[in-house]
Amino acid sequence: MSKPLAVAQTIKLIIPAGKATPTPPVGPALGQKGVKSMDFCKQFNDRTKIYIPGIPISCRITVQPDKTFSFFTRSPPTSWLLLQALGLEKGSSKPGIEKIGQLSLKHIYAIAQIKQKDPAFEKTELKAVASQIVGTARNMGIDIIP
Repeated sequence: MSKPLAVAQTIKLIIPAGKATPTPPVGPALGQKGVKSMDFCKQFNDRTKIYIPGIPISCRITVQPDKTFSFFTRSPPTSWLLLQALGLEKGSSKPGIEKIGQLSLKHIYAIAQIKQKDPAFEKTELKAVASQIVGTARNMGIDIIP
């Protein structure tokens, strides 16, 4: 009987820019896969030093069977960007009923330009990215005004 082939594993985390430490959630997530979390933290912090410290950064880590890893970062989550534009901490607890604020299309397109740089959106038209952001905003209780 042949041995099954080892497969690379993927870990998705949201980590504050420049503030990765081997404590939860980073340490346990990488430790379970046999990766030294300190090595990852140094690389992540170095790569995210261009951002304001503490901004949440989406990160996808691929761990190979030989315990080596690679990762790429994305822009902050759309919900975080929307809340920052409003100057709020959290969205509505009753989005269909309770509104937390209004944003203009200018704000939506500014956020869309940030999100369009992500690998998931790199071949997507700006209008389509903006449309997805409008959907997220509505789900958070944010009205969009022209």
